[in-house]
Amino acid sequence: MDYLLFTYPNCDRCDAFKAYLKGAPLQLLGEELSLVEKAGKMRVREYLGQIKRDEKGAIILPVFVLREEGRVREVFTDHGELDRWLRSRA
Repeated sequence: MDYLLFTYPNCDRCDAFKAYLKGAPLQLLGEELSLVEKAGKMRVREYLGQIKRDEKGAIILPVFVLREEGRVREVFTDHGELDRWLRSRA
């Protein structure tokens, strides 16, 4: 499995997710993409159908896309969700 992490500058939730990933016992390779850069904006379009949105339709940040063999396995917006999911598979 691998992941993509879509973030935004000065986003406390994004920073918390990145801190969790640094300390988590994950055996995943991944990539962080900033949504203020063109590459991040283009790449996130591939996942718009799976990304969670708030009641106004805005994307909930950060967006953590967990992939397996190139396919989306799960999408998380909170490191607690990811932690619970990983523990349920241990």
